[in-house]
Amino acid sequence: MSVVPSTMDAMTSFDPARFLPDDLLARIRERAVVHDHENTFPHDDLDELRAAGYLSILVSTERGGAGLSLAEASVLQQRLAGAAPATALAINMHLVWTGVAKVLRDRGIDNLAFVEEGAVAGEVFAFGISEAGNDLVLAGSDTVAHPDGEGGYTFTGTKIFTSLSPVWNHLGVHGLDTESPDGPKTVFAFLDRTDEVVARDDWDTLGMRGTQSRTTELRGAHAPADRVVRRIDPGPTPDPLVFGIFAVFEILLASVYTGIARRALDLAVEAATARTSKKTGTIYANDPDIRWRIADMALAYDAMPPQLAALANDVDSLADHGPRWFSLLSGVKYRAVAMAKEVVDDAVLVGGGAAYFSRHELSRLYRDVLAGMFHPSDAESAHATTATAWLGPVTS
Repeated sequence: MSVVPSTMDAMTSFDPARFLPDDLLARIRERAVVHDHENTFPHDDLDELRAAGYLSILVSTERGGAGLSLAEASVLQQRLAGAAPATALAINMHLVWTGVAKVLRDRGIDNLAFVEEGAVAGEVFAFGISEAGNDLVLAGSDTVAHPDGEGGYTFTGTKIFTSLSPVWNHLGVHGLDTESPDGPKTVFAFLDRTDEVVARDDWDTLGMRGTQSRTTELRGAHAPADRVVRRIDPGPTPDPLVFGIFAVFEILLASVYTGIARRALDLAVEAATARTSKKTGTIYANDPDIRWRIADMALAYDAMPPQLAALANDVDSLADHGPRWFSLLSGVKYRAVAMAKEVVDDAVLVGGGAAYFSRHELSRLYRDVLAGMFHPSDAESAHATTATAWLGPVTS
């Protein structure tokens, strides 16, 4: 149970416990220790979340989903991350695609209906976009997209950080088509799990071990024409698909790290009220330095849920931020990760020496939160994007 009243709960009219009840979260939290220690995927978590309809929370009610808003999904992901960050981060990548389907549908584009229908049926969609050394991310690809002459493509290349590797049914990817007469084009498509898609068993990391975000080799993997969802010019673009991916990815990613911060804050409060000073004979919650530190943590944390809710609501309501959209989205992810790292650092100090043991939950959170620096947008990209939004491009 949370010790500090939650601002994010007060900002929404729906009941998060309906989708993530306390008993489910307790089981997920208990299993998180095992999956972190054994470096395994949380199959039981996925099974229970699937049974609860969590895979389709962003799918419209007309298609059998829960019809939640992006802001409501953000609250749920914060709640799930408080129980098991790796489970939340893995599920995030599936929710990105269902969220993109919603963003497009809200804007009159319904070519990801198969994603929504698959999610309702319990199918898992994974995110196969990241490539080693490719800081263009959505704006370019080192993967070769070869046209098959019938509107489909085969993809050859290597994707990294492919969360949900052991369990996905469909993998959303992009590649570069340099062969078509109108090329080059960046091609976005969905692949089924076949022998031409090979996941390396190479996920042995400092934290977020349960995501099993393994390297994925595409060896001529084929996407038929009805699974090719976009062909666009390489480079920065306001294309609705690219906007949808970036918006949902950044907001839900920031939600996961905000949820980690909230859990660290709760654990710090528990430690401060449980530990007693030998020197003063009173609980640490009465120590002015501890009180200041926890207040500082709370002040940092309290700023994030309202920001996430506001920005997610803007996506849902089709707000027009023009060229500032990308700086707003990269900025909220950057701030969430920076805040979470600081809060976890302080929580470990409040927790004392016990938090240094690997069996302590704060020790795991300390490792998990570090993954945030590797997700787009990183600090450099966020600052460059924001500087361009306010100052314009660099002049020669």
